[in-house]
Amino acid sequence: MKAIILITSLFLFALAQAQTHTALDTIYANDTKNVALFFPEPIRQGITGSDNFVFTYNREKEQYFGLLQAKPGKESNLLLINRNGSIFSYIIRYKKQLSKLNYFIPVSNSIGNEKPIVTDSIQVVTSEKNIDNRTYYYQKFCSYLLNRNQRVGRIKNRNQDIVLIVENVVFDKEELYFVIQIENNSSMDYDLNFLNLSIEARQTGKKKSLQSLYQEPIYKHHLPSKITEGKTVRFVYVLPKFSLSSDRRAILELNENDGERNIKLNISHRYINNPN
Repeated sequence: MKAIILITSLFLFALAQAQTHTALDTIYANDTKNVALFFPEPIRQGITGSDNFVFTYNREKEQYFGLLQAKPGKESNLLLINRNGSIFSYIIRYKKQLSKLNYFIPVSNSIGNEKPIVTDSIQVVTSEKNIDNRTYYYQKFCSYLLNRNQRVGRIKNRNQDIVLIVENVVFDKEELYFVIQIENNSSMDYDLNFLNLSIEARQTGKKKSLQSLYQEPIYKHHLPSKITEGKTVRFVYVLPKFSLSSDRRAILELNENDGERNIKLNISHRYINNPN
C-alpha cells in the first residue's frame, strides 16, 4: 500500500512539475499497432493515468524501449522513469490513423530526476549555467536569423493552399539552423500535428527501397501549433551538424492534425553540405 501511495505521489508531482515549466509533448497510439518508445537509459518504471492505455516493458530485465497501445477514450498521460532516475512525462491520446510508430526520446526531454544527486555543488551550478547559456544563445541567434533577409535557394512545396518553405540553412558552432516558413493561403486554419526532419537513404539492388532516420531537433524557436487562415509563420529548427552523401537527402515532413493537407519537402544534400 505504501508503495502505491509513493508511486502515485511521484506521478502527480512529476506531472505538476512538467506542466509548470513546459507544455507536454503528445504521443498517439491505437489498438491495432504497437507504438515503440526508445529511451536513452533502460526503463525502470512506466505508468499510464488511464486503463484505456497500456504501456508494456520488460519488468525483469531492464531494456531501452517500451510499447504503447490505446483504446478509444479520453486522453491521459504517461510517466516513465529510467534506471538513472530521469523522469519523462507525456500526454497520450488515441488516434485511429497513426503517422508515427517510433519515438526516439532524447535526454533533453527529461523533466527532471526523481532523486537529484549533488556531489559537487559548484559543478552542478556550472552545468546548469552552461545549459541556460546555450538555450539563451539559441534564442538570440534564431531571432537574428528570422530578422535576416537571406535565402539558400528555392526549397518549397505545396499542398492545396498550404506552402512549406525552407528559407535558409545556416551553420554556426556545432549546429545547423533551418529557417522554415509555412504559408496558409486557404480559408481554413491549419492545425499542426508534427513537423519532422528525417534523413532518407536510397537502397540500390534488386529490391530498391528507402530508409528514413528521424533527426531530433536540439531546440525549436517559435514553432506554432496553429497557422490561422491567410497568415504566414516563420520559425527555426536547430539540429546537431550533419552532412549527407549524394545518395541521401533530408526530408521535411509537415502533417496536419485531423486533416489531409500534408507536405513532404526534399532538401538536397547540396544545401546541407554547403550551408550559409
